[in-house]
Amino acid sequence: MNKSLILLLCVLVSGSAFSKDRLEVFEDYDLGTEIMMMTTVRVDPNMGDIYLAGLRNSWVKAVKLQKELGYIKDWKIYGSDLPTSGDFNMLLVVSFANAADIEPNKTRYQEFMKKWSESDEKMSNEISAKYPEVRTLTGEYRMREIILK
Repeated sequence: MNKSLILLLCVLVSGSAFSKDRLEVFEDYDLGTEIMMMTTVRVDPNMGDIYLAGLRNSWVKAVKLQKELGYIKDWKIYGSDLPTSGDFNMLLVVSFANAADIEPNKTRYQEFMKKWSESDEKMSNEISAKYPEVRTLTGEYRMREIILK
């Protein structure tokens, strides 16, 4: 009788522990509102400094202006300490307060272009035209935080 009772209790306890094999959004976890756009980049060996110099005068200049205008929350560049492993060795990350900030917006575009001069546009185009010589884009991702309850 004791063995049967113990066996029954074990089955009930283990069944309840494994009964939820799938989590439900908003019940078991929430989704954050901040969005991160990430670009994975494979920079060729010994070309990291050259690529960063180009980024400074093109992409970085543009995201700094976007942050100043309040269009983005932040931006970052991450480089791998192990540059020859994996599919990418650098990340370009832009954080937005919410998904609405990613949507096309004519007013914001026009405001940005007023501050982004023709010489900025020309320099950015010249720099980015040379990027294929030093790097390969390996992916783009739109990420959102998952907050487990």
